[in-house]
Amino acid sequence: MSPDLDVAVVGAGLAGLATAHRLRAQGRSVHVFESADQVGGRMRTLRQDGYTVDTGAEMLSSSGYQATWRLLADLGIEEEHVPLIGRGIAVWREGKPRKHVGDLRGLFSGAGLSTAARLNLVGMLSNATLRRRSYSVDRPERTPLGTQTIAEVARGDLHDYLLQPLSGGFFGWDTSVACAGPLVSHMLAVGPTKTLRSYDGGMDFLTRLLAEQVEVSTGVAVREVVTTSTGARLVADKTPLTARTVVLAVPAPVAAELHPEAPEYVHLCRYQPMIKLICLLDRPLTGAGRAFALAVPAVENPLLAGVVFDDRKNPDRVPEGAGMVTLVASPGSVAGLLDQGDDEISRVLIAEAERYVPGVAHALRSTVVVRHQYGLPMPTAEAIAIRGRFAVRPVVPVEYAGDWYTLRPSSESAARSAEIVVDRLATAVQPVTAGG
Repeated sequence: MSPDLDVAVVGAGLAGLATAHRLRAQGRSVHVFESADQVGGRMRTLRQDGYTVDTGAEMLSSSGYQATWRLLADLGIEEEHVPLIGRGIAVWREGKPRKHVGDLRGLFSGAGLSTAARLNLVGMLSNATLRRRSYSVDRPERTPLGTQTIAEVARGDLHDYLLQPLSGGFFGWDTSVACAGPLVSHMLAVGPTKTLRSYDGGMDFLTRLLAEQVEVSTGVAVREVVTTSTGARLVADKTPLTARTVVLAVPAPVAAELHPEAPEYVHLCRYQPMIKLICLLDRPLTGAGRAFALAVPAVENPLLAGVVFDDRKNPDRVPEGAGMVTLVASPGSVAGLLDQGDDEISRVLIAEAERYVPGVAHALRSTVVVRHQYGLPMPTAEAIAIRGRFAVRPVVPVEYAGDWYTLRPSSESAARSAEIVVDRLATAVQPVTAGG
């Protein structure tokens, strides 16, 4: 009996939509199922009262995002639709912002680091650059740093005022648990912060375009995925369907719940929850100099990890004369805030933000609270230790895509996973086996 579907993709975030797009280009018939009422996943954008609100991913880079740029080229998107932000990142230290974080100029200006810390940074990056081939973003398990954590690799100022604020504020990582190899690989691939960009009209720009190219059913939750002797069976809402191939393009914990037969690596991939408070303002505010983002170290503030000045990132994101800032809760405070109401989260984070963005409470029009149960994948030693086996596993009817595939904290990881899974399906003969 023929299956109901050729390929079923579960999840309409970037990984799922890019997978569907690339499979269609190879002549496969693909249907995407998404439980939410909109596509985009953690690249979803809200449009409210003239404000363009990114609820998840906020930027990409000119370099180190090869899979994303290949995807944009496939869709005929010119670089002008992905403009440079043109501003830097600052870090808060001793009562004021220190500019040029992640920029070579920071080695001279300080960027919040002591002389000793800057020398340590130069040494770490020089050593990594000389061994650059060993720092592949596709193979995090092979870096020379092995399973050493960020806190083990960097101490003192280098940890407290650079690596912890960046990995904690932007990725939501706990540096005592997150391995340093994927972070260093990502930093080498992306390069200086002056290469950072955002999409015109919101970070869902790419996912909306992809959704126009493929068949997507939104508001349809997949409840279960089971490998069969001839392919796979899934239950979409209450409807059982069969497929030759199912690609689970969802966070690893969700994939493991839907398909308990998944490889051990899928079960061990860990995510950190994240909370963002987007403040819609009646005017732009000062703070952090000209930087578009301010990283706040945990040693300076245990509740607030960072501030993004969205109106500086792209002025078209707000009505004329208005402003918008995003406040990011620190990794250590998220657990205590997740179950709180929106009003309490707003109260706590806005009170903390006044120190860094004076006047934010008075300029406030409204807020948007965003809770991500699965923020970004965190590269733990347990996951890295067995990822090599996952990378070379045989192809079976249930495959996977997502940013967790290579444990890289970026939307590029989702786009790259789509290329990997499509190559696997194109080049390997699927054995009829049980198990994922």
